[in-house]
Amino acid sequence: MRIVDLRHRDRALVRQVARLLVDGFREHEPDYLPDMRAALAEVRRSFDPERLSRVAVERPGTALGWIGGIRRYRGRTWELHPLVVRPDRQCRGIGRALVRDFERQVARRGTTTIFLGTDDVDGRTNLAGVELYPDVLGRARRIRNLRGHAYEFYQKLGYVVVGVLPDANGPGRPDIFMAKRVRR
Repeated sequence: MRIVDLRHRDRALVRQVARLLVDGFREHEPDYLPDMRAALAEVRRSFDPERLSRVAVERPGTALGWIGGIRRYRGRTWELHPLVVRPDRQCRGIGRALVRDFERQVARRGTTTIFLGTDDVDGRTNLAGVELYPDVLGRARRIRNLRGHAYEFYQKLGYVVVGVLPDANGPGRPDIFMAKRVRR
């Protein structure tokens, strides 16, 4: 497996990445990118100069996973958005490799912090379906994974929960914010 820049001229690979997005988010966040049109638009936005677009390929022309990033705070911080791995290839280190590669890429650009949001739209943590106010941070400190939520994947890579936005995706459907320092 190699991780390379995804380029707009790699049309077949761009379509594969869009398909990964539709398939990868269908179960847990079906409203995010519900079809190929929306997914292709997301991939095309990743070619903006203020963004990063990296793809894991197995052999020429076969996408295994994709990670995107958005430059924020004049480049001192990058948002990791999104990350997807082909469903039949998950839990094999591809996501981990993509995140590590992303960290190296943005660290070279002088970044100190990476952040991300990982939504809970289907009750995978104890933060979903409950009233988080007025003690939002207290609830965030007591987060528990109930059904395989992605926040634990990021924790294993050194990311920490830095906040929660209650009802970000509708009542009882929060966004969990995580961050990691990549360079002092």
